[in-house]
Amino acid sequence: QVQLVESGGGLVQAGGSLRLSCLHSGGTFSSYAMAWFRQAPGKERDLVAIITTGGSTNYADYVKGRFTISRDNAKNTVYLQMNSLKPEDTAVYYCSAVRGLSRYWGQGTQVTVSS
Repeated sequence: QVQLVESGGGLVQAGGSLRLSCLHSGGTFSSYAMAWFRQAPGKERDLVAIITTGGSTNYADYVKGRFTISRDNAKNTVYLQMNSLKPEDTAVYYCSAVRGLSRYWGQGTQVTVSS
């Protein structure tokens, strides 16, 4: 069973940076597309960024140019580098692994950006 554990969230001032990490275990990490989602209070969970098994990336418009998703297959880890953070980036950030019809979620990590 795939397990995902996020880390790196916290409180940061607007304009600051954070790097989230997601450690994948219980499966062959390199065979999964990996993604970051986020969910603000009272809102739906939205896709932030995705990275394929081949390393191609795609981003939500509201984070393009500010966030970077990457993966290290040797460490079974996906990262989300978040720069120029804004108060509206405040949310719980979730890591997700996808392969075929199977999708797995982490428990989430809170990111709070103060103005």
